[in-house]
Amino acid sequence: MPWLRPARVAALQAALGERILILDGAMGTMIQRHRLEEADYRGERFAHGFDALVHLDDHVHGAGCGCIGHDLKGNNDLLTLTRPEIIRDIHAAYLAAGADMVETNTFNATSVSQADYHLEHLVRELNLEGARLAREACDAAEAADPSRPRFVAGVIGPTSRTASISPDVNDPGFRAVGFDDLVALYREAADALVDGGADVLMVETVFDTLNAKAALFAIAESFHARGARVPVLVSGTITDRSGRTLSGQTAEAFWISLAHARPLAVGLNCALGARDLRPHVDVLAQVADAAISCHPNAGLPNAFGEYDESPEQMAETLREFAASGLLNIVGGCCGTTPEHIAAIAQAVAGLPPRALPAPTAAAA
Repeated sequence: MPWLRPARVAALQAALGERILILDGAMGTMIQRHRLEEADYRGERFAHGFDALVHLDDHVHGAGCGCIGHDLKGNNDLLTLTRPEIIRDIHAAYLAAGADMVETNTFNATSVSQADYHLEHLVRELNLEGARLAREACDAAEAADPSRPRFVAGVIGPTSRTASISPDVNDPGFRAVGFDDLVALYREAADALVDGGADVLMVETVFDTLNAKAALFAIAESFHARGARVPVLVSGTITDRSGRTLSGQTAEAFWISLAHARPLAVGLNCALGARDLRPHVDVLAQVADAAISCHPNAGLPNAFGEYDESPEQMAETLREFAASGLLNIVGGCCGTTPEHIAAIAQAVAGLPPRALPAPTAAAA
């Protein structure tokens, strides 16, 4: 199947062969710096408790779409529509810090996650505009320095449901979401991200591999329907120091389960700091014939839920990853800022990217 944007893919592949690419840092951490209130999340569009673009006599998802009497504070994805300047500035800050790739503000832009706010009807728009904002920021940075291409990673988050595990301890056979339901909601997000200008799709913070399989199936359906594809990145999350995902897989098992999708890169993010992720990234680097990505948290959260690892500490740890030949893409997750990304970019500058091994039998 041909690439949808062959020139962009060629530029990405060339960059991966030349250097370790820098991914951006946390979106939520930067949003928190703005200390936004309910009115900020609502903006003008939702100021009166309903979506101005949905007429009150419409019957799609119900009049008002849940905004009446329902708080929207905390719905960071909604800021793409109500405070786009904040999201655009965050992208720009990470690009100025040295990021080669920025993630769209779409981590919870799926119908099952937006259902918490009764805003399922906005899912396509959230993903479309999320990609467009990131695209604008990348294009501006690339125009300022045409020698260095910048890439948009269309983020597809894990949702708040798990397809493998029952949320009810008294009913282990119960599932809060089915595979087909996940495929449908992931397809909606994937289509909009590509339409909005994403260079790659990133299925990230995977805690349940069955969810990830549904996302990859939906992405494959999307590619088949349009007759072209963009590269795909997959990033799992090790939930504790046992070295397993929430659904019980080691890093090696995680790769073997998803190798058939032939992602451009596979990696780990979130949950742990860089130091604790080191052995699991090492395992992936040994078994995967894809590029390796890593964007850890700034250490483990303290008693106040904050992250204390400084840019210098995090950069020193990740430099060792790079010097050991483990990395192709590196960035930050929870608690990281443009300061962290700048320090990481400086720390790995000049170190060669991990050489891709020959394809394994699992990926053949």
